Amino acid sequence: MSYTSPEDRGFEAIASDRPHAYDPVTQPEYFEGVLGRRLLAFAIDAVIILAPIVLLALFIFVFGIVTLSLGWMLFPVLGPAFVIWAIWYNAMTLGSPASATFGMRAMDIEMRTWYGAPAYALLGAVHAVAYWVSVSVCTPFVLLVALFNGRRRQLHDFLVGTVVVNSEARAADLRRNRF
Repeated sequence: MSYTSPEDRGFEAIASDRPHAYDPVTQPEYFEGVLGRRLLAFAIDAVIILAPIVLLALFIFVFGIVTLSLGWMLFPVLGPAFVIWAIWYNAMTLGSPASATFGMRAMDIEMRTWYGAPAYALLGAVHAVAYWVSVSVCTPFVLLVALFNGRRRQLHDFLVGTVVVNSEARAADLRRNRF
């Protein structure tokens, strides 16, 4: 047999070189309750992301009154500010040592790559963009994908190669309480 490099074997061969880090059959504690906690984490993160944008909108409104409507020309800045802030928030929080946004930390869940490595900033940014694109293009029903796979991965998780699991502390607690 001759040796073929990973580059010659293609992506599928490279991906199959590493097994999935989390197995829902042998390690169910990593996936127990993740979908509900993920929904609550999203709500918390949505408030954190929207709060500064709402404050900026209020500032622009008041500034427009003070400047006799001249300041209202800043309203078009809200859209790009929202996008930049949301991507930056996801990149910085998911790229932190906790591999979780503030909402995810509150719910004791974290994001990992499919082979178990912690998330990093670029992955967090790409994950946020993939989420908004998949939901925008495929409607919110795309989130139902998580109900039909053992790892509870959503479509954008498959696209970027991530899995959301319970934190080690929560998984250990579930493991202890199970037996």
